[in-house]
Amino acid sequence: MIARLGLAQLPTPLEPMKRLTAYLGGPRLWVKREDCTGFVFGGNKLRKLDYVLKEALDSGADTLVSGGVVQSNSQRQVAAVAAKLGLACHLAVYHGRLAPPSAEYELSGNALLNRLYGAVLHDVPWDGDRNGAIHALAERLRAEGRKPYVVPYGVSNALGAAGYASIADEIAASGLRPTAIVHCSGSGGTQAGLVIGAQRTLPDTRIVGIDIDAEPERVRADVLTYAKGAAELLGQLFDAERVEVVAGHAGPAYGVPHEATVEAIRLAAQLEALLLDPVYSGKGLAGLIALIRAGRWSVDDDIVFLHTGGAPALFAYRHLFAPE
Repeated sequence: MIARLGLAQLPTPLEPMKRLTAYLGGPRLWVKREDCTGFVFGGNKLRKLDYVLKEALDSGADTLVSGGVVQSNSQRQVAAVAAKLGLACHLAVYHGRLAPPSAEYELSGNALLNRLYGAVLHDVPWDGDRNGAIHALAERLRAEGRKPYVVPYGVSNALGAAGYASIADEIAASGLRPTAIVHCSGSGGTQAGLVIGAQRTLPDTRIVGIDIDAEPERVRADVLTYAKGAAELLGQLFDAERVEVVAGHAGPAYGVPHEATVEAIRLAAQLEALLLDPVYSGKGLAGLIALIRAGRWSVDDDIVFLHTGGAPALFAYRHLFAPE
């Protein structure tokens, strides 16, 4: 077993979505509430951080260094945990991966919370390398006498994936044996953990990752890398055939919601009182709805939707739901 700090509030709730099930005419839908991991607004990254930051503290780190786009849910969760642990937090904030969709984008939502948590923000241009600027920032801080610990983009690496495998144990412990677990997949660590965990405790459950980056080949390659590394850490075998990344539901580009995303967010809010975001969880549910409408599952199947969190980003996309 890999040790964790105990920061995340686990297990997270597993709830039926009866109204959305009825609206879509089946299958039986459930939601795994990773938005309830704690630290206000929660999120799936906190489950990974619970394991990854055990290593950070054991190494004597005094500073967490990570990065992401302006409205990154991952950055917000790293900043929150750093505040709780009394560590400094420096974030490489990528600009240029997407055009700001609103005037509020740069200062509201997760961007506001990062500042409230006391993180130091470093603006850097996006060049496609998710971790390059993060490592460069860590090296600079190390040269200044700090003891930085690098939290990779999306908290996605072998250790984070190994920790995330615990979510499958929680679902199995509930007694539910779902036909599939469907979720948004971007940096790859969450899906890698799901695949490894399900292989161990839910062998008949299919893990379906919905590509939200409009880069399905890259997403699948990263899932394979992290899953292989996680399996080695956990001392178990890894079946690459269990990795499924579904393309076609990311909209025109990362961070750009399309009509199906907006519909999914509205349905989740109005039928289940769930708040999804336009970049990750909203696209994940849009993909699930599309697969149901295409007839992938029967009305007797149980399907779990993994709610990865991300509600603060809604405020940066206010114009989609409350136009002036």
